Amino acid sequence: MSVLPSLPPGREKSPLDRLLSVFGEVRPGEGVTAVLMLVNIFLILVCYSVIKTVREPLILLGGGAEVRSYAAAGQAVLLMGFVPFYSWFASRVDRLKLLVGVSLFFVVNIELFALAVATRMPYVGVVFFIWVGIFNISLIAQFWSYANDICTKEAGDRLFPIIMMGMTAGAPLGSIVAGQLFGLGIEPQLIIQISAALLVGSLLLYLVVNARETRHAVAPGAALAKGGGFALVFRSDYLRLVALLIILLNIVNTTGEYLNASLVKSHADALAAANPAFNEQAYIGAFFGSYQFWVNVTALLLQAFVTSRLIKHKGLRGALLALPLVALGGYTLIAAGVGLAVVRWVKTAENATDYSIMNTARQLLWLPTSREEKYKAKQAIDTFFVRGGDLLSAAIVFLGTGVLQLGVAGFAVGNVALTLVWLCVAVVILRRHRALTQQPAKAA
Repeated sequence: MSVLPSLPPGREKSPLDRLLSVFGEVRPGEGVTAVLMLVNIFLILVCYSVIKTVREPLILLGGGAEVRSYAAAGQAVLLMGFVPFYSWFASRVDRLKLLVGVSLFFVVNIELFALAVATRMPYVGVVFFIWVGIFNISLIAQFWSYANDICTKEAGDRLFPIIMMGMTAGAPLGSIVAGQLFGLGIEPQLIIQISAALLVGSLLLYLVVNARETRHAVAPGAALAKGGGFALVFRSDYLRLVALLIILLNIVNTTGEYLNASLVKSHADALAAANPAFNEQAYIGAFFGSYQFWVNVTALLLQAFVTSRLIKHKGLRGALLALPLVALGGYTLIAAGVGLAVVRWVKTAENATDYSIMNTARQLLWLPTSREEKYKAKQAIDTFFVRGGDLLSAAIVFLGTGVLQLGVAGFAVGNVALTLVWLCVAVVILRRHRALTQQPAKAA
């Protein structure tokens, strides 16, 4: 791994290196930093999942489901200001100060929200909901910017699937922890403090890993060149394609979630109509609890035992094309008129592949880019363009239901068409990626 000093030829693997080799290829001396990075992203995901669980009662009790949907649009608007601010800050501080500064900024934010919740400030649920949508994708994007910065392409191809296991495992654990704490009657403002402590732990791990980093010819302390994340995206053919791929991915996935939820609600309504004593709310809650459980379990198994082997034998092509191929087959089945039982497992397969194989592929796309692009452009794509895809999906659902009167099959046909476009974009990206990896490394 590029963060480690050169190791003498013939050095044997440590017990930790051998343990990690069960999940992917690990070379002598790489295990410690790989585990530190894995634990770091694990803490970040547990932190986010705890906060995400806290935000739901705050927004639903403080504004309702309609306000919740409108608040999602507020996230995209706020990101239009956050991304330039992040780029401005990254141009004025070195890498370590960027990591520390952004982490401490969010820790302070968490403490302020804890105070606002405790004092029952008006509209705190709405503001908190908007903030969480920026908090999670910004911190995760920064983590992978850093991972791309300290890894060569060869090291990233081998170690990112292993590091990603921390991300895949952290999300469900955080939700379970927060749910149990709510069940014990712990106040939200106290649960939020757990997230602050986890984020401080993540910051300490950054400091440890950064102290081990020795590779870059340009001093790691050097600030990034001036320029905005949006400008970097629109200036590069490759990054424009990556942004388009992310938008298409999110439109297809979010629309698919609507289809799944719509079928669940219709089925619950039918059962309630047949039996007045039927508890519709309990049925829906149990359905989605089981659904999310199997998505998380399948994603973890894919990440632990499939992703690294797929990348080793099929390269980035295998990882990047896996999700659109799964989605294409799944939405073709839905368009053919299958019922809820099949749709549930189609979405389980799609989301599990997204959270594991596709998530890894998205990070590998950034290995051949410049340091400036890794931090600034990645922040723009992983925040604004992700939320942009969600908003476009909401617009499609609105037009499809209110204007075109589409049913489940109609939306599925639309997703099939979008997935075909997605596949074409992915193929072009793979060609551009291959060309970039054959060029000399970009300067920082």
